[in-house]
Amino acid sequence: MDEIKEECGVFGMYDLDGGNVVPDLYYGLTALQHRGQEACGLAASHTAGERGNIRFCKDAGLVSEVLSADTIKKLTGDIGIGHVRYSTTGASVAENAQPLVLSYIKGSLALAHNGNLMNTPQLKWELIQNGAVFHTTTDSEVIAFHIARERVHTRSVEEAVKKTVKRLKGAYGLVVMSPRKLIAVRDPYGLKPLCLGRRDNAYIIASESCALHAVGADFIRDILPGEILTITGEGMHSEYFAQEKAAHCIFEYIYFARLDSVLDGVNVYDARIRGGRILARTYPVAADLVAGVPDSGIPAAKGYAEESGIPFGFAFYKNSYIGRTFIKPTQKEREAGVRQKLSVLSTAVKGKRIVLVDDSIVRGTTMANLIHMLKKAGALEVHVRICAPPFLYPCYYGTDVPSNDQLIASCRSTEDIKDLIGADSLGYMRREDLKEMVQGLPLCRACFDGDYPVKPEKTE
Repeated sequence: MDEIKEECGVFGMYDLDGGNVVPDLYYGLTALQHRGQEACGLAASHTAGERGNIRFCKDAGLVSEVLSADTIKKLTGDIGIGHVRYSTTGASVAENAQPLVLSYIKGSLALAHNGNLMNTPQLKWELIQNGAVFHTTTDSEVIAFHIARERVHTRSVEEAVKKTVKRLKGAYGLVVMSPRKLIAVRDPYGLKPLCLGRRDNAYIIASESCALHAVGADFIRDILPGEILTITGEGMHSEYFAQEKAAHCIFEYIYFARLDSVLDGVNVYDARIRGGRILARTYPVAADLVAGVPDSGIPAAKGYAEESGIPFGFAFYKNSYIGRTFIKPTQKEREAGVRQKLSVLSTAVKGKRIVLVDDSIVRGTTMANLIHMLKKAGALEVHVRICAPPFLYPCYYGTDVPSNDQLIASCRSTEDIKDLIGADSLGYMRREDLKEMVQGLPLCRACFDGDYPVKPEKTE
């Protein structure tokens, strides 16, 4: 499918009353499944038990596939972390599933990571020169090894984490578990989301607030950019290792995050409604029906309809029971994948002028197929509105934006793209309107304008 994908989601929980957190780890990861469907896992231990008693399970597959009922019963603990993965750095193999669990001279350590580092080769080479042997191809293992190395020379694991993250260049939301502590770390720019919640006397760290609600926890606050938050049996301690100008990933609000999440004070559903309203004001058109491409385009389509006064409706049925798909070898098979996933509601579109709203256009193949399907079903016109500017640059922070030569907008005008996909008109969100969409939140929008908050060593 012609979609942008995100790297992963993290979840951690510490019950200070000693309750078993493993069932909640399962439900929290299930709530974050949209952030990664290739692999998952969890690790848990008892803080009152022997040091180094971390038990874990991880593998390729969905949460419901990897973490069976029998597995959940066998894994217990009052502290634990979990992870769902989509691979950008490191291959899509079971060995790269997280959390990463290490045993070393000071005890044990487990780590789950959302994001992507830009200085992994240098950090990895240092470790290799000192005899480290790597079992995965992920930058997450590099982070874990550096924390373990620093811990040998420091008084506490949080001090080792602080020394390590000061050397990291890129985007990351981390949860780290030692035998007695749960630690959350967010990169200095806030590129990746991370938040804190509480249920009774249990504390939860999650990539999105929707995962807090899934376990009956209350949202407390977002972990701030450059913050290290440590949770122990005595409570919480917070410190900052860096302060930079915040640059939150715009695509969390356009596409990645779940509708019921609130990230850095901005409600995702409301942001997408505002995006649709902005498109309606910027690109008005005479039409009979506004429809969104399921699922990510539907809220923006609703906003477009509300602002324009054109009726909102559904043009497609989404088959939610299609299994996970991998890269299709031929264009014909990719087109067949689109038809299996979405089918046109012919009676809803026949004889009508349609405004079709979606979150983005990447290669353009999916949108071209959808327009063809609508017109074949009798739609008179299809006017496409996109709730993001054109993709022009790659992302180095963990969002799987293809290379420039695969981006339809990298060497084509909007008019050329309109003709290529078969639309009657095409309107992209203007870059200057993105701040209104997120109510002035400072943004990273480098995939649209090439202005990288953390400068890559070289750009394509």
